[in-house]
Order: sequence, then C-alpha cells, then structure tokens
Amino acid sequence: MDLFFLLSKGFWVLANPGNLLILILVLALFKGWRTLSSIVAFCLLFITFYPAGDLLLQPLEKRFSQPVTLPEEIAGIIVLGGAEEAELSSIWQQPQFNMAAERDMVIPPLLQRYADAPVILTGGSGLVLKPEFRGADVQQSWLQQQQLDDRVIFERDSRNTFENAIYSQGVLPPETDFADPRGWLLVTSAFHMPRSVGIFRGQGWNVIPYPVDYYSRPVGLNSWRADLGRNLYELSIGVREWIGLGAYYLTDKTDELFPSATLDISQNE
Repeated sequence: MDLFFLLSKGFWVLANPGNLLILILVLALFKGWRTLSSIVAFCLLFITFYPAGDLLLQPLEKRFSQPVTLPEEIAGIIVLGGAEEAELSSIWQQPQFNMAAERDMVIPPLLQRYADAPVILTGGSGLVLKPEFRGADVQQSWLQQQQLDDRVIFERDSRNTFENAIYSQGVLPPETDFADPRGWLLVTSAFHMPRSVGIFRGQGWNVIPYPVDYYSRPVGLNSWRADLGRNLYELSIGVREWIGLGAYYLTDKTDELFPSATLDISQNE
C-alpha cells in the first residue's frame, strides 16, 4: 500500500471540517480556552444556517460545462466510481448508491447513444481497512440486472483518481489511442471534474468533460438554510477537493493546479 494513499487518508481524518472543529472544541474546553471555544461554537452556528460549502463548490462546478451537443463519434467513455456504497451493497445483497448516483445513472443512455464505443467503469476501494469492498463490483451487479454489463469493461483495482487514469489504460488493448482526436467522454461529479481532467490529461488521455452530480447553488442573501448536516457535508466536499487539487499538483500527479476547459494534449506528447 503506497505512502501517498495512506497519508491522504490519515490527513483527511484530521482535516475534515467537522472532525477538525470538534477536535478544536474538545481541546479548548479541556484547556479552558474560552475564546477559542466561542470561536468554534460561532463557526458551527454559522455553518448550521449558511451553506458555506457553496463558496468553494461554485468555482469547481462551473469550471467545466456539460457539452451543449455531444459529438457524433467518440473514442470511448470513462465513468469514475465513487457513487457506490460497496459495503452496504454486500450487507444487503443489492446495489446501493450515495448522493453521487448521477455518475452511474448516465451510463444506460450513453450506452444506447454510443453503441460501438468502449466503456470503462473504474473504481476499486478507497478504504484502508476494508479493501475487499469495491465500487466496480456494485456497478457490475447493477448493470447485470439491466443486461448491459456485457458492453462494459470493469476496472476494480484503483483506489483514487490518479489510479483511475493509470489502471483504465491497463484494461484496454495495447493498441488503444488514449489521445484519440475524437476524445474520451469523462463522467464524474462536477466538483471533481477539474482534478480529474488534470490527472487524465497528465496521463495522455484526450478527454471530453461530462460533469454530473451538482451540489452548489448561487451564493447570495437567499442562500440561508437551517441544515447543519447538509451544510457541513458540502463544506467537507469543497475543502477536500481544493486540498486534493493542491496535493496532486505538488506531487506531480497533474501538471495543472486548476485545469481549464482549454485542451492542449501537445504537452503530453
């Protein structure tokens, strides 16, 4: 198990906004630091009523728009895992999905539209302690129920987006042109698209962003809502993604800190 994977998981346990605020609050109460505990309490109160995550998610989700019209021909389709609840699926013996289910919902219509294009569903396990539960297995079970699994290549060993890009190349024939001018349709959550595009471009893929699964709303005076659970969840998504963009750039897993919609595959040649 590589060091980057372990460090990223361990770091996020502490950096997750909910965990971090609670840890600081406990420490402040234990030490008797009233000012710090008041600041944390105010932060929690603010997050309870204001979706602060929208401030982070809006630029991510607006970075790449869905294609106005899909091209007539494409090189293939790549769907990133992350929408599947693999452990729950195993427990209840039926496919279970989370709030990112839109990633998988677009598969049937895309299969119908591009009958001859190869389709890769890439997603292993991002769990350190339970690596046996893999997203691609859930996707395969779900598509089997619809008799669509025979058209799809399932990549089940990747644990993060960087490995998605690498291992997806490994399940395709050696003669496959990843830089095919027609482009590979890349499907993932809108907030995750900038990092995904940067990583796939860095590995020589010519991708066409197809973002789904949006969370943010326009930021303004009408944004207030009393929902601590949802607000904190979306804030965590935004914080994690911006940290991921920086970490992947600093570790040379992508050549672009915040990839743009302008595609230039010449840098990978």
